[in-house]
Order: sequence, then structure tokens, then C-alpha cells
Amino acid sequence: MLWNFTQADSKLVDQISQALDISNVLTELLVRIGICNSDDAKRFLNPQLKNLDDPFKITNLESAVKRIFQAIESKEKILIYGDYDVDGVTSNVLLTSVLREFDLLPDFFVPRRLDEGYGLGKIALDRAIGEFGIPGLLIAVDCGTNSHSEIKYLLEKSIDVIIIDHHKSKETPPDNCILVNPHVFDDEKKSWSQMSAVGLVFKLIHGLLIHTRNLDIDVAKKIDLKKFLDLVAMGTIADIVPLQGENRILAKKGLARMQFSGRPGVSALCDVSGIKLGSEIKPVDVGFRLGPRINASGRLADATEPIELLLSNDLSRCVEIAKRLDQYNRERQEIEKKICKEAEKEVFEKYTEDTALVLYSSEWHAGVVGIVASRISQKFNLPTIVLGSEGILAKGSGRSLIGINLVDALQNCSHLLGSWGGHPMAVGVTIDPAVVEEFRETFNNSIKKILNGNAIKRQLDISIYLNPIDLTDQLLDELEKMHPFGQGNQEPIFGIKNLILNSEPVNFGENHYRFEIRKDMRTKIKGIAWKQADNMMPVDKPIDIAVKFNWNSWNGNKTPQLTLVDWKLASD
Repeated sequence: MLWNFTQADSKLVDQISQALDISNVLTELLVRIGICNSDDAKRFLNPQLKNLDDPFKITNLESAVKRIFQAIESKEKILIYGDYDVDGVTSNVLLTSVLREFDLLPDFFVPRRLDEGYGLGKIALDRAIGEFGIPGLLIAVDCGTNSHSEIKYLLEKSIDVIIIDHHKSKETPPDNCILVNPHVFDDEKKSWSQMSAVGLVFKLIHGLLIHTRNLDIDVAKKIDLKKFLDLVAMGTIADIVPLQGENRILAKKGLARMQFSGRPGVSALCDVSGIKLGSEIKPVDVGFRLGPRINASGRLADATEPIELLLSNDLSRCVEIAKRLDQYNRERQEIEKKICKEAEKEVFEKYTEDTALVLYSSEWHAGVVGIVASRISQKFNLPTIVLGSEGILAKGSGRSLIGINLVDALQNCSHLLGSWGGHPMAVGVTIDPAVVEEFRETFNNSIKKILNGNAIKRQLDISIYLNPIDLTDQLLDELEKMHPFGQGNQEPIFGIKNLILNSEPVNFGENHYRFEIRKDMRTKIKGIAWKQADNMMPVDKPIDIAVKFNWNSWNGNKTPQLTLVDWKLASD
């Protein structure tokens, strides 16, 4: 693995460190994520809701607020139409909850992934109208930016349309609806420009409350926006948007809210996920425990169930739904495991010389191929697209590696694709199965062109190099101020050079081992290496190690612990 490290600007580090009276280590970590002055550093380390920007600065948000208020005044029929992932589900729940407080009963709807696809599709819209009747206003959350024909179809039925979305667009924005999407209209440097859909819905509701309170409406004065922050944190973290700016504020405050959540659905979901309420809830818990259980419903069944879970105040009903979501997740894991095994076998048998991987089977479930693509890409260190079957088409997802832009790569293959889109690290594609082989060849050539003769190397970014003596409780307390870690604020990886282990590492479990290093002559720090027992660190040889450093909490006690990321001989 190639270790990358670039020294931070020492003058800037000293300046911010002295201004805020924080350590150079913490300051250097802040500088590395793009914080360049003491005011920004202070706001980052102390995220406050009062620092959220005026919601009406977002293009078209005020128009959306006024149209929703018109619907509230006239008791208009509203349909909220959302995506089936965590961001879409929490957006739907948040907007539905607040409109209920205004004494409206909006209908909520989620398309069935396998039958109706993604976004504002005509088949799904017809089902929604068939179930709920024709609304006066349809609000689409987490989808709809590029749905020109579907918006026209709705307008022909005299349905007004508001779209709250955060997906980037390759097309001219629709002008016959109210579109709130910072990526389409606004400055990408604004503190709210990288929000997920649920973050934008939160801004919309903030604007609605400002508007209605200014009109002296009593209901608005009683609504406490803070009680919805648990939903905002879940959608924000699960959608892997950068945890900087307003996203950081909402995620930090929302995670704290979740820890003592009074929402029965969150309590039930935490229980089946093995999370103890009252203990600290971290982004990893949302990403790998709560989120997958919500997503599994949309991948395998009907995503209205997690909406009902998060809307319900009936704990027994919530427990019942949470158990079903847990079962869906177990089924999803089994399907994913089976497809991963088959995909790996196909790579070893057919594609060991390929520069990029395109894997397809008509037997594979299209709802889980994105997860499979991620695992295969990591295992073989290659850009990967995995396709399953959806009707007569092949549909799937792609995952990339740092430095390889999948959007650029697919531009050269677009003549072979049906619908496709995404961002540099992840894409979704639909293709005719008859041209998969041609697509595989074209995609490989496109990646080769991007690489320009360079080999793909596994890379690891070292945040900062430390000496063992620097691994203090004080540093851990400072690192706590950087939480929550996530996209745009990754957990730091520390390098330690020329280390010599004085005792043999000890195996435990399935392919794991424990080790310890000397911090000084009297103190040792314990460490753990997950799934690395087949590449154990040597004793009595100088090595460099890359580690994460955090508190290990157990039975009410906290001890410092290292988590090994990689190691190499010091001579390398």
C-alpha cells in the first residue's frame, strides 16, 4: 500500500493553535480538512444551531414555503413522494410530521424499487394517484430534479409540484415547478450547499416556521425543530455527504438527540440493531446498523414500513416493524454474501487481467449490487460495476477508487448505456444485457485511458506522524472535539515510524490479533488488528505503523486503544 503524507502549512498551524489555545496536532488535523483560519476552526470545534444560515438564502426556498403555507391555509390535499433510501425516508417522515402539526394529513408514498424504479416515474405516480386520489400539491423529496416529462404529466392533472432534491443535474432545470436544489442554482461554497435531501427539508421547515411565526400563527410557535434533529442526522450521515458546514452542526446535534431519543421508532430500531440507548451513537452506528435496516426494506420489500416506524408513537407497533426490518436486513446480507461469492469466483476465473471489472448475472438481485460492487472494488482494488436483472434490462451500480472518476469513464461508454448517472466514486447504470460484453471492453479501455499507463496502487493518507509519547489522554479528548467523523472529516490515521514491538502479537477470534507498544519506559498502549492475522507485525524489527487512536469503552471504563490500519518495514 502506498502511504501518502503532505506536511501542513506550519505557519498557519501555529497561528490557529495559538489563537485558540489548542495543540498543534489538533490544529494540523483541522487544516488538513480545509479549515484555514481561527474563526472557522472555532465554529468547527463548537458547532451550534445558532450558526445555521438564513434558510431563505437558498434559491426558491421562500417560494416553496409560500406554496406550502397556501396548502395549509386551504387544507389542501398533499402527497409527499420520496426515495426509498435513508435520506428519502427521513425526508418524508420529517415533512409529514411537521405538516401534521399544522393539522394537515399528507399522504406519503415511496416507489417500489424493483417494479417502479427510482424517482418520479409515471408507473409509480399512477399507483400513488390511484391509492390516494389527485392531490393539489405533490412534494418530491430526494428525487425529481431531472423528471421533466413526469412533472409535465402531473401539471396536466392540475397538480402543483415542489421538488426538494440534492442530486446534481446534467440537464436544464424544469421551469414549471418549484425546484429547491443548491447544486442547480446556488454557490457550491455556501455552508448548506452540500446538504442531503433531509437537510434541505429541515431548512424548508425552518423557513416555514419563520414565515408562520411572523404571521403570529399559534401552532408554529409550539413546534420545536430540535425534536426532529434525530431524523436529520440519520439521513445526513447515511447519505455520506460532507460533514462540514451546516451538515456538521445538524449531524452533531442530531446524534446527541438520538442518544436519548424519545421517538419510539428510533428506540425500537436501536434495540434490534444492538445499540443501547443512552450510550454514545456514532456515525458508524448509523452507517452500518440503523441505515442498512431502513435500506433493506426498500431493496427487498416496501419502503413505507420504515416511514411508518418513524412516524408511529405506538411502541409495540414500532417493535413489530423494527423486527421485520431486521429480518429484511438479514435476508439482504445472505443475498449479498451469495452474490459476492459468485462475483469473486467470476473475477478469478475470467477477469484477472482486467483493468476494471464489469460483472453481470441475470440471477443477481439488482437491489443489493451496489453493496457488492463496493466490496469487490475494495477486494481487487479495481473500479467495479456489478449488474443484476431488472425486468428485461440489466441494472447495477459502480464503485471507484480515489483518483479514478467514474463519471468521466462512463462518458466514453454512454452510447451503450440506457440511463446512468452519479458522481466520481459511485454511479448507477441501466443497460441492455445484449451489450454487456461490449460495455465491459469499452469500460476497460476508458479506465486505461484515464490511468495513462500508471498502475493502480492501494493508497493510504497519513494525517500526521506522531511519536508514541504523543499518544495521550489529552489528545484523545481533543479528538473528541472533531466528532462526528465522516465524509469530509475522516477519522485521522496517525503514522508512527521506527517502532519496535517488544512482545509477540496474540491471535484471537477469526483472523484478528492484539498487540501493544511502549509509549515510554513505564507505559504501554494496547492495540488491535482486525482481520489481519495473516499479515502479523514482526517482533524486534523496526516497523512503521498506521493506526487510528481512540477510547475503548467497556463496562463504564475508558482506556486508550490503537486500531491498526497498515504496517510496513521501516526500511520500506
